[in-house]
Amino acid sequence: MDILLAAVNWFSKTILSQPAWIIGIIVVIGYALLGKKWYEVLAGFIKASVGYMILSVGSSGLINVFRPVIVGLKGRFNLSAMVIDPYFGNNAVDAGVKAAQAGDFSLANVSFLKGANISQYMLLLLFAYILNIVLVAAKKHTKLRSIFTTGNVQVQQAATALWLIMFCFPGLVGVPALIFMTIILGLYWAVGSNLTIGPTQELTDGAGFAIGHQQMFGIFLASKAAGWMNRRDEVRRAKNPGKTSVFDKKLEDIELPGWLSMFNENMVSTAILMTLFFGIIFIVIGPDYLIKLTSEGTLTGSAALVEGQSFVFYILYNCFQFAVYLTILQLGVRTFVAELTVSFTGISSKLLKGSVPGVDCAVTFGFGSNNAVTLGFMAGAVGQFIAIGILLVTKSPVLVVAGFIPLFFDNAVLGVYANNKGGLKACLIIPFICGLCQVFGSALIASWVQMYAFGGYLGMFDWATVWPLFTVIMKYLGWIGAAIVIVFLVVIPQLQYKAAPKDENGNSAYFLEVEDYEKYAEYRDAAERQAVAKAEGK
Repeated sequence: MDILLAAVNWFSKTILSQPAWIIGIIVVIGYALLGKKWYEVLAGFIKASVGYMILSVGSSGLINVFRPVIVGLKGRFNLSAMVIDPYFGNNAVDAGVKAAQAGDFSLANVSFLKGANISQYMLLLLFAYILNIVLVAAKKHTKLRSIFTTGNVQVQQAATALWLIMFCFPGLVGVPALIFMTIILGLYWAVGSNLTIGPTQELTDGAGFAIGHQQMFGIFLASKAAGWMNRRDEVRRAKNPGKTSVFDKKLEDIELPGWLSMFNENMVSTAILMTLFFGIIFIVIGPDYLIKLTSEGTLTGSAALVEGQSFVFYILYNCFQFAVYLTILQLGVRTFVAELTVSFTGISSKLLKGSVPGVDCAVTFGFGSNNAVTLGFMAGAVGQFIAIGILLVTKSPVLVVAGFIPLFFDNAVLGVYANNKGGLKACLIIPFICGLCQVFGSALIASWVQMYAFGGYLGMFDWATVWPLFTVIMKYLGWIGAAIVIVFLVVIPQLQYKAAPKDENGNSAYFLEVEDYEKYAEYRDAAERQAVAKAEGK
């Protein structure tokens, strides 16, 4: 038994926690099933793994560039607060579990975590992943088509889910606890990533993947809301021909006049907008405080500011780095998506027919409008900062500090999807609302479950909205609430199946969305034209 446990732990920590290896192994399996030669399989493994590593370098770089802002704002204004960030959230779980095991409740009463341990959520990750695969294998009945493959995200979510479920059922320990948590988390991964298939196929024109990340319900809701906004605009334009606004257009369709045309270049627009946005924050923090942080060793590398160094060029360099790392990230996307898309045809045709992989949300930055990434981020940031300001003014007992990962990746991703369906207006409104939800939702759930006392909470859209709702239901309704959550997740793909457009024979075209996207798009577009005509009263 000890040998088996050791093997499971090794596989979880070495393979499942490293998305690059998961993606590489998927490509190997897919290419082997396609009958490719050994050197093509090897090349595919290397390109997919390296491509994902390039994407990770870009993501990590964006996070590191933001560090002076987070540290500066927190220290300069004596803000002792909870950071909404997946890594801070993961650290908070580790700290809370260790405190509970030691009987140390000086920070918060987390006695409900006494039966938990750190290795437990690695097992939870593995078993939930296996359940996800089983659910997709039974897609005829479950209507689920996507496998969540983003291992680092799975680790973070397994940790936070462990905390929330133990809070709801403190007496649940050992194997029963692991089984129950596996069902909830495995369903969430399968159902959530399945919800993103439609919006992602439309965004990428049938590239053949879904999103497996922290804002899967958010992507679905953002796409639906943006589509609804667009349909209303179409009806309005039909009734008032000629009355159009720049806000009705997609960003890629907007031709900027004269000198503004430089914003059509993603690298240029990112560098300029980030300089304007973060330049103000750097000025508020002040060079003296940044120099102090550098002398203490808190800021190092390009984030460090020393005596005699030009503050203006310090700001420019750090803000321009956003453009650098975003470009690196997009290179990684292009490198591994091509391999993954081809290889998964082997898996979907031989092993798991009609399935797609759920990958990192950053992959969307390689599609749609480049400026949607920047504007979505900025709109969401404004929403977050307004929400944080409200917490300060109302003297909230829990103060939230914005973490870069929710600030950028949630809002930029939702901006891309919103622009694709609803244009500039949706790209600005939807991420702004997301920013409000991230702060208020995280503050409420983290204070309630005592996670705020350990300095962090996961904080991304689904975990600031959907999971707090699950927690409320399970905490107050007990096992009846748990059953409601499970039924809710099981029913969602069934409703998706019923809502899918019909083919010429009146049958659901749901599975065609991943098996033959061009054919599916024909049925979908015909259904949308009928809906618009009906709304216009024709």
